[in-house]
Amino acid sequence: MRRNQLFKMLQYLRTTKIFDFVKSLKIITLSLLFCLSAVNAQNFDINLFREFVKMRVGEGEPVYWYCIGEIYEFPSGKLIAKVEGIDTAKVVKSESTETKVLQLSRKIFFYRDPVTNEILREYNGQKVEPIAYPYQMITYELRDGKMYSTVIQGKQPRIQKITSEGKNIVRKFGDLIVISSPLFINTPNYKAYENYDFFIEPEGIKRAPRYQLSWNRRSFLPSFFGGGDSVFQLVAYRVEKYEQLPASIRQVLEKEAPMWMKPPENLKEIEDLQR
Repeated sequence: MRRNQLFKMLQYLRTTKIFDFVKSLKIITLSLLFCLSAVNAQNFDINLFREFVKMRVGEGEPVYWYCIGEIYEFPSGKLIAKVEGIDTAKVVKSESTETKVLQLSRKIFFYRDPVTNEILREYNGQKVEPIAYPYQMITYELRDGKMYSTVIQGKQPRIQKITSEGKNIVRKFGDLIVISSPLFINTPNYKAYENYDFFIEPEGIKRAPRYQLSWNRRSFLPSFFGGGDSVFQLVAYRVEKYEQLPASIRQVLEKEAPMWMKPPENLKEIEDLQR
């Protein structure tokens, strides 16, 4: 009896728009599943690795990443300061291979008043210093379908070595490539979480920079801001020449931080900076 009832019900559905709706819903579901499979994390291959290196560090001449953002108290959401800075980098071809690339870079970020946009010199009577890395030496390596990165920075006797342990993730949204680099810093003196999302637009798009970056960080505020938990976020895009950077950052670099107008020249310069 139940089988007959079920058969009659199916016959009825086939003669109504409900059946068409169910068929459409099935097609949509299958399409969504296909799309989801297309954006799942993928392994790195040699072509994706080359694309990442070309985006991040260029092909020989220095490249410049212009960055703007904000730093907030957490969890109150109080805006402490705006941030403006650059990351400039170049590849060392003599120390690089098809699957292992050496990058020399340095970066600096200035805090700006959230209301006046002037460079912050002090906060509640405390001197404010920019975030400044005189150098970073970064290695990217393709191995077993993953990209490993190692960062060396600092001075003797506190030179730091930070590794990604192959946690870099690559996804494709159609022709858009998104490469995520989560970073967990856990030392006796410092703990933080950072994440870099690099966006590689398809070639030929002229309405926006081809290479873009979104970065966020959860850590403690600098002591001159009173310490405590914070959230720091930046967005960035790449330009090919120093002169293409906005005038606002060029003016402060030329006046206060000329070293950061270009990346380190060579390994000898880094050895000197490490002493």
